[in-house]
Amino acid sequence: MLWPEGTGEWEVIKKGNPRFEGHYQPRLPLWGYEMDNDPKVVEKWIDLAVEHGVNVFVYDWYWYDEGPFLESALNDGFLKAKNNSKMQFYIMWANHDVKRNYWNVHKYKDDTSVLWNAVVDENNFKIIVDRVINQYFKQPNYFKIDGKPVFSIFSIDKLMESFGGDAKRTREALDYFREEVKKAGFPDLHIQWNQGGGSLMSKESAEKFSNKVEEMGFNSVAMYNMGGLNEDYLVYGDNSRKIRTQMDSILNVPLFPCVSVGWDDTPRFPAKGMKDVVHYHNTPESFAALLYQAKKYADSHPEQTKLITINAWNEWVEGSYLLPDMQNGFGYLKAVKEVMSGEYEP
Repeated sequence: MLWPEGTGEWEVIKKGNPRFEGHYQPRLPLWGYEMDNDPKVVEKWIDLAVEHGVNVFVYDWYWYDEGPFLESALNDGFLKAKNNSKMQFYIMWANHDVKRNYWNVHKYKDDTSVLWNAVVDENNFKIIVDRVINQYFKQPNYFKIDGKPVFSIFSIDKLMESFGGDAKRTREALDYFREEVKKAGFPDLHIQWNQGGGSLMSKESAEKFSNKVEEMGFNSVAMYNMGGLNEDYLVYGDNSRKIRTQMDSILNVPLFPCVSVGWDDTPRFPAKGMKDVVHYHNTPESFAALLYQAKKYADSHPEQTKLITINAWNEWVEGSYLLPDMQNGFGYLKAVKEVMSGEYEP
């Protein structure tokens, strides 16, 4: 059992410890240590999100050892929430390997061996396709673009590894996925490449990236976090805008901007310190300024769906969450509301 105390990652979050003066650890949720698989909790979250201008939840979705992992947040929490019709959702397949001490360093200490490998075989890929179509895509509030269910993939490298590292075979697998989606009555599938952050690319790397997106038939590119991590949130934001500008210039598909609340995953990593944490100027006000810039980008691309992703709703263990905490209260949610309603003045 990953978390013997039975409270999921709260077990790790509660044990977060400050690594430098002024370091906000452990993170303290204003509403207490709520479980995301409790429909009553999620009902409250949905009302809060909608009130502040958030209208889509993107759920991390996992498949390891020939079976699903952590599905209860979506199946038992969100889909059983009585008010879930207010909120759309879509899936990001979080197909990354998991080292033993990644999700619980207190249990596994310095054991960095791989607990679960994210590579799947062809049979499991077909099971995944069938599962997400029938269990999620057919939900009336599943998020679609032009009628096409959106399916985001976190690690393209792991996806390709599942098909021998070959782009052609990977494209064939994704084409199979599309055909199954069409058989289910949808016009097509919108497959989203999730870049996961990153940094500015060399000209050669940028060209390879763009070619790979096109070669495998992706419909859009999004990001898990902004990329360009820096101790200073303002520099972090400036780096992210440069990355966005570069990607916008090379892609032939829509790029959906991402804004991160911050970054601090020190509860997972005892060796990390100040240089690994976004801590200077990391405030709701700074976040609002970056969200405003992302909205300007979205508004300047009227030909594509208006979609901005925010990292994140409740990634407490990564120091990136909109939910209220003891330090900023509802500050980040208020920032979203002001920017998205047009009330924000830069």
